[in-house]
Amino acid sequence: MTRRASEQLPLPETDEGAVERPVRSGGNAAGFGSDAVAETLRALDIPYIAVNPGASYRGLHDSLVNHLGNAQPQMLLCLHEETAVAIAHGWAKVTGRAMAAAVHSNVGLFHATMAIFNAWCDRMPVLVIGATGPVDAMKRRPWIDWIHTARDQGAIVRHYTKWDDQPASAGAACESIVRANWIANTVPQGPTYVVLDAEMQEAKLQAPIAIPDVARLAPPVAGGVSPAVLDEALRLIKAAKAPVILAGRASRRIEAWNARVGLAEAIKARVLTDIKVGASFPTDHPLHAGDPVMLVPGGEAANVLANADLVISFDWVDLGGALHSAGVKPSAKVIQITADQQIHNGWSMDYQALAPVDLFIGCDPDETAIALAKAMAAKPAARLQPRAPAILPPEDKSLSVEHLAMGLRRALGEREVALTHLPLSWNGGWWPLRHPLDFLGSDGGGGIGGGPGISVGAALALKGSGRMPVAICGDGDFLMGNTAIWTAVHYRIPILFVIANNRSFFNDELHQERVARMRDRPVENRWIGQRMADPEIDIAEMAHAQGAKGFGPVRTLGEMEEAFMQAIAAVEAGEVAVVDVRVEPGYAAATTNVMLRKSAE
Repeated sequence: MTRRASEQLPLPETDEGAVERPVRSGGNAAGFGSDAVAETLRALDIPYIAVNPGASYRGLHDSLVNHLGNAQPQMLLCLHEETAVAIAHGWAKVTGRAMAAAVHSNVGLFHATMAIFNAWCDRMPVLVIGATGPVDAMKRRPWIDWIHTARDQGAIVRHYTKWDDQPASAGAACESIVRANWIANTVPQGPTYVVLDAEMQEAKLQAPIAIPDVARLAPPVAGGVSPAVLDEALRLIKAAKAPVILAGRASRRIEAWNARVGLAEAIKARVLTDIKVGASFPTDHPLHAGDPVMLVPGGEAANVLANADLVISFDWVDLGGALHSAGVKPSAKVIQITADQQIHNGWSMDYQALAPVDLFIGCDPDETAIALAKAMAAKPAARLQPRAPAILPPEDKSLSVEHLAMGLRRALGEREVALTHLPLSWNGGWWPLRHPLDFLGSDGGGGIGGGPGISVGAALALKGSGRMPVAICGDGDFLMGNTAIWTAVHYRIPILFVIANNRSFFNDELHQERVARMRDRPVENRWIGQRMADPEIDIAEMAHAQGAKGFGPVRTLGEMEEAFMQAIAAVEAGEVAVVDVRVEPGYAAATTNVMLRKSAE
């Protein structure tokens, strides 16, 4: 499939490289296996490699610093391997291309597995480089090299990476790195993993190694829609009276965004969007049906879908579930546009339920949208009205997530913003999305802890773009991944974090309540083992301890307005700011417990 070339943001002249400038080394010719690997990373135009250091790749570490001068790629020190991979994941969400992350041996890979799974489910490219103690047992140090050597280390993540390899020589390692980057960046995108033998990294080269010709060894993969299939799609579209577009996974390419908008306007299709993925259609457009959804259990979105006579899915994450939940008419025709089936396997069920499809287009959905819009000479025409004002709910004894959302919108005003993360309690109608960079989507894997690292990676990619990165995280998510803050501060990556702090793993409180109701047991006990109280955690102080500006705890509208004003000013001055907003547990009406609907029946 075609490589997903997202809207390319210029790489600015920034000061993160000035933080860790190495002493200039003497002779700089490639002399060791890891030098050749480092040169290959540079040839691939990979600007950064997020790392949590370890002895298994000390050879590569030295090559990046003393052979390449810690530039192109520059190392980004992280305090946890999960953060390193999450930062690369966030970078990919903005740029559409892979950044590298290095993890230490099997133990570092174990730490990184959640972040790799997130990138896999989110279909985001990440080049993960691991290492192993010397494969040759005669070269291993006592004890430590033995416990850090695995016969098949790639097996740890093979089920949720697109490809893995453990090359046996420096030349093979260079080729493997090129192949891994090529596969990661090819649609459907995803993480890849390459294991470097410690002994190979540190061995002297017997002869110079030619760095691979990247342009010829990793060419773009052509995968446009065929004329015959395009004609059949146009026939179905022109015959439809009530078409609906499901705008699912998409890149940040403005060309593809405009194609979807133009196509919808040309055929007068209602459009649904998914809050689990990045912005794919303007959510306050007259054709947008309801608010962005997590699932399709009811409301305007379900009604529109139920009455459709044609459904066009642009890589909707769960097409079968959406059609079933909405009760789509059996007579409705379905066009599915996705390449996702190419990476389905027997381990992960992330491929969702099978959906009834009348025309399957196994291509990059962005390219297909562009081709359809071109065939219909469709261009965006509707002029969007001014954004609806942010209206704060009346102040009560405590703040809600809606207070937080509307207060933040008012504080940011007309600034260009990229929402890098949102909490589960979010209502998609609170914040109109009008550009592919307005919202970057969820963490992918449905766990928690990825939001901070992903957001820092996205903020790094957004430097110089004119957009302010804003991450709105739940307290549980932030507390699991909060050391990403240190990396952002250290490398001068400005970003605003706002924490919707309900002092609880609240989603699980609701689960416990439902179990109690089903078993006729006291629902009053749902909080036990869920609430983070006695003592309450001082999130602002945690941010301050890592060099960020910390604000809060915020408990009133007045305190929130003042904190947002100061935090936004800090970010505009190039700093990292964290605002701890104490909110009452609860979800917005439109999203309340939608993920738990089945268990309540």
